[in-house]
Amino acid sequence: MSNIGSYEDRLKNFSWSIAEKELGYNPGDTINIGWYCTDRICQMGKADKTALIWEGREEDNMRKYTFNDLRILTNTFGTFLRKVGISDGDRVCLFMDKAPELYIGFLSILKIGAVAQPLFSAFGDESLFVRLENAGTKAIITSRKHASKVQKILDRLPDLEYIIVVDDDGKKALKNKEIAFSLDQATPVDQFEIFPTKAESNSVLHYTSGTTGQPKGVKHVHYSLISQYLTAKWVLDLQDDDIYWCTADPGWVTGTSYGIIGAWSLGITQCVKDSGFAAETWYRFIEKHKITMWYSAPTAIRSLMKAGDEVIKQFDHSSLRHLASVGEPLNAEAVVWSQKVFGLPFLDTYWQTETGSMMITNYPGMKIRPGSMGKPFPGLTCALLDPDTYEPIHETNKPGLIAFQFDWPARMRTYWNNQETFEKKFKNGWYITGDRSTIDKDGYFWFIGRDDDVINTGGHLVSPFEVESALLEHEAVAESAVVSKPDDINMEVVKAFVTLKPGFVASQELELEIMNFIRKKLSPLAMPQEIEYIDLLPKTRSGKIMRRVLHAKEWGEEIGDISTLEND
Repeated sequence: MSNIGSYEDRLKNFSWSIAEKELGYNPGDTINIGWYCTDRICQMGKADKTALIWEGREEDNMRKYTFNDLRILTNTFGTFLRKVGISDGDRVCLFMDKAPELYIGFLSILKIGAVAQPLFSAFGDESLFVRLENAGTKAIITSRKHASKVQKILDRLPDLEYIIVVDDDGKKALKNKEIAFSLDQATPVDQFEIFPTKAESNSVLHYTSGTTGQPKGVKHVHYSLISQYLTAKWVLDLQDDDIYWCTADPGWVTGTSYGIIGAWSLGITQCVKDSGFAAETWYRFIEKHKITMWYSAPTAIRSLMKAGDEVIKQFDHSSLRHLASVGEPLNAEAVVWSQKVFGLPFLDTYWQTETGSMMITNYPGMKIRPGSMGKPFPGLTCALLDPDTYEPIHETNKPGLIAFQFDWPARMRTYWNNQETFEKKFKNGWYITGDRSTIDKDGYFWFIGRDDDVINTGGHLVSPFEVESALLEHEAVAESAVVSKPDDINMEVVKAFVTLKPGFVASQELELEIMNFIRKKLSPLAMPQEIEYIDLLPKTRSGKIMRRVLHAKEWGEEIGDISTLEND
């Protein structure tokens, strides 16, 4: 039976208490996400239902886990974490590929009242260091493959006490602060005392990039479950017999809010494919596991489009009944294409790390307008604000800043150790997203772009400041400026402008060397796809680099007022 009700009907008499009642939660009760995603589902009679179908790079490397398996394994992992000295409030980082231990470890951390800090496994040592240092992380759960990155920065992390290696085979000696742990070999723990977290207890710390300064730790709490549960049920329309695939990595917020919490709080079977993108691999995965609900990203969808329609015909996708997209604007062509090849449109969903759950969506059953973000989820007060006055705009089709009244369960509570920046996100009582949009006469939102310099490449936010800072550490770079440039697949990618120090000569070899330097230091996502050597960077008379001049050049836009340009 579908969860779909008309958008208009859902708006009537909406209250977040709908989710509270369905979850059996009363204000003031203990609310622990780890318990709700495992023990509670077992108590509902679904202990033997498949919770996770995991597949590695090779198709024959597959594991299945029931909800009872999840319950026992999270108890076992949680017991181990407590024994080594991790307690409520401690930050515990998860830094590995999409192995089962990542998903089980996440819920285990929450069960003991600690704070889960998932980080993308492709991060280089410097990106890792900045985020671990800021969080004061006490332990990191990782794999042998990635432990070497941690060792490189360990002497700069006095708060980090434990490096828990989940796949240690015993063939290599454990290094400083490393502890081997194997879920397969550990004694199963059936009975476990969950830490009694409350609504405002810290749960997850996700890091996001900003225009200036270092990445910000977005602090979420256990009450976020209320939003994540209901949006997963209504927008993703997850039903009891669904086989669900969220392609996002848990290093990003989609991979936790909807790749772990939303689906498992509903008792849904979900699939994980631990491999890189390839059209044939993805199509085969859908056919093999009879995926019914697929939540992916526009970058992946555009890559599938590029692979062509012929490859699709080789596979059976008749199991699919609902598709949704997240992370960046979904262009109209992709919606039309998916309708043609799958008989279903991808429904765009808009939200942020800071919002914790979906905010503006193409709601199932609502008329889809390809290229539109959709309409606000019930219970949210959303408006477009004038960028000068921060007052609501009432005219249709007039651009404005997307803003929300700050009153939904999954909203961030602050930036970790950065309350000042958190408070700057608000104007006249509105939370300012930093994104611009228009609204048409029927209330549909149409995305325009970021209102700052943050680069959204393939759905992942990259801070120009962070890349510029890393570039300056290369021996050849004197100054740097980073902007986005257009890209057919990722919408935009990183481009760097650099001036060289005396004695260094611009060359293609040097460009590749600098690119690789950033890839290793930060991540493949942050690596510039192009480096342009320049004699002078455009600056104001006060010495501030004018990124907008470089951005306008890349995008073919009007440069605008350059009266403050130092070298005009």
